[in-house]
Amino acid sequence: MSVVESGLAVVPPGGRRRLPSLLVVFCSLVLVGLAIATFFGRSLAPKDPSVQNLLDAGAPPGHGHVLGTDGLGRDILSRVLVGTRQALEGPMVFCVCVTLIAVVFGLLAGFKGGWTETVIMRATDMLFAIPALLVIIITVGLLGGGYWLAVGLLVILTSPSGIRVVRSAVLAQRNLPYIEAARTLGVSNTKLMFIHVLPNILPNVVASILLDFVGGLIGLSSLSFLGLGSPPGASDWGRMLTENRPLLEGNPWAAVTPAVLLIVTAFSVTVLGDWAFQRLERRNNDRG
Repeated sequence: MSVVESGLAVVPPGGRRRLPSLLVVFCSLVLVGLAIATFFGRSLAPKDPSVQNLLDAGAPPGHGHVLGTDGLGRDILSRVLVGTRQALEGPMVFCVCVTLIAVVFGLLAGFKGGWTETVIMRATDMLFAIPALLVIIITVGLLGGGYWLAVGLLVILTSPSGIRVVRSAVLAQRNLPYIEAARTLGVSNTKLMFIHVLPNILPNVVASILLDFVGGLIGLSSLSFLGLGSPPGASDWGRMLTENRPLLEGNPWAAVTPAVLLIVTAFSVTVLGDWAFQRLERRNNDRG
C-alpha cells in the first residue's frame, strides 16, 4: 500500500488523528460526483443523448454543445453523464459478486483446512491458470456479444485472486489465542469465521473490494472498446472511446473525455482503497 505511505496516513507519529489528505478529499469528491451522475445523469444532461443531428456531426465545443458532438451529432456531455451508470453498473455488480465469493470460499479454505481447503484451492489454481480476458473475448465473440455475459465470466475467472487474499489473511488468524479461547467457550465454526475472524481481516476485504472494482472497470471498458461488451450506440465510456477515435482531429473531446473519466475513476478508487486499508488496519491494531 505505497500510496498510503506517500501522503494518505491518517495518524501522524505523535498519535493524534488528523483529517485525510487533500488527495483523499479530492478522490472522495470524484466518487460523490460519479454517484450523482449515476443516479441523476439523465436529469442533469443538457440534451437528449440519443438525438442525432447529422448536420452537426463531429462538431467541436460550442453552439450549445459544451464538449461538442460525436459522429452522429449527439451531445458528448449528455452521453457522458448518462453513460456513467452504464460504465459503473457492471463493475459494481462484478466487485460485489467477487467479494462474496472470495469471502465465503476464502474463509472456508483458510479456517477449516483439510479436504475443504484442498478442494477449494485446487479449483482456484485451475481457474487462476486460465487467461481470463482471452477466454472472455473468445466466448463473448462466439456467442454474439453480451454485456452481462462478460460480467459473469469475469466474476468466475477473476475470483481466485480474491479467494487467495482472504485465505492468506485467515491463515494468519486461525491459530491466534482468541480463536482457541472462543473454541473453549463452545463457539461454533460459523460464528468464529463470520463474527470473529471476518472483522479482523476487514482491511484486506475492503482493499480487495475497491481493487476489484477497478479491475472490473478496466476489464469491461476494454471489452466495450473491442466491441464485445456494451452494444453499438450505447453511451458506455469504453464504447464511446472506440466509436469516437476517428474524431480526434475534429473534436478530440469526444474521445478524450471518456478516457479521462476512466483514468480518474480508477485512480480515485485505488487511492481510497489504500487509505481505507490503512485506516482499518490501524483501528484493528489499536484494538489488539
